[in-house]
Amino acid sequence: MNFLEGKKVLVTGGTGSLGQSLIRRILSGEKGKPARVTVFSRDEAKQHYMRLAFLHRTAATDDIIYQNSQDLLNFRIGDVRDYSALLGAMQGIDVVFHAAALKQVPSCEYFPFEAVLTNICGAQNVVRAIRENSLPIEKVVGISTDKACKPINVMGMTKALQERILIEANLDRPDTSFVCVRYGNVIASRGSIVPLFVEQVKNRQPLTVTLKEMTRFLLSLDKAVDTVFAALADGIGGETFIPKVASAKMTDVARVLMGREELPIIYTGIRPGEKVHEIMVSEEECFRTVERGDYYVIMPTLPELRRRQDFTPALGGEYSSKDDNISLDALAKLLGDADGEIARFMTAVG
Repeated sequence: MNFLEGKKVLVTGGTGSLGQSLIRRILSGEKGKPARVTVFSRDEAKQHYMRLAFLHRTAATDDIIYQNSQDLLNFRIGDVRDYSALLGAMQGIDVVFHAAALKQVPSCEYFPFEAVLTNICGAQNVVRAIRENSLPIEKVVGISTDKACKPINVMGMTKALQERILIEANLDRPDTSFVCVRYGNVIASRGSIVPLFVEQVKNRQPLTVTLKEMTRFLLSLDKAVDTVFAALADGIGGETFIPKVASAKMTDVARVLMGREELPIIYTGIRPGEKVHEIMVSEEECFRTVERGDYYVIMPTLPELRRRQDFTPALGGEYSSKDDNISLDALAKLLGDADGEIARFMTAVG
């Protein structure tokens, strides 16, 4: 389905790991050729290097900057905290992917109000821009996290409220559909444990794991983008899409990545705000969760937004990373399939 054909697309936080993968897939034309794709983020350095990478250039010349407004992919400096800057970026847009976030768990614990300003107020600014200016935006996809489910850390708490703000917006904006996606640990992304393990193995250092019992959901960047596209194509206003993905013990991930190397594993203790196990669908949410292909879909908590009342719940309990952990062989295949993404990430940061 070419649901992006001829559309003007905005990606907030477009210089992040997910943002860049999402934009790469959008520009491939697999979902239709968009009329324009705009990256909106506050980091000019990341935008600069992203622009060069997408143009296959090693150095910038003036024409790259001056011709930016005429390119299919263009860049705008701005912060989702800044309503006026965000409103300017949203003018004439058809589809918004809201990926801007503070997502490092310890950072959010030490600077909680900064997380509030970006993760909560940023989402509210997206809604406010549409609501107060009657912007004819067709769909907004908010990018959330498993940490928003039964949150115990600031990052998860702010993301849970982000979800609620976007879902509630469906009540008075019938011409715009607001949907969310929630997923786990992206294997090759900033803050993921996998690139850290790869670097430690490369340098023959001990591998650091917080707790022996620690588990996480694992998915590739491409699977994360697939989830975003599924929500865009099939999501009804107020729904939250959850991918069906593998979960694994972090000690198993460490062992698979060290291969034949005999490196020690050091247990460093749980970090500020960290969970032992992640949950993507809570026991309270499972009773309004349905199955849609490769995804679980949580219907909105607000009854006014539920299109269906006659459904059979897809889950009988919470969807947690502590359950059904995959074998070492299956984990090795999963990480092997994501090897290209991990290599690109290590090259980008190294």
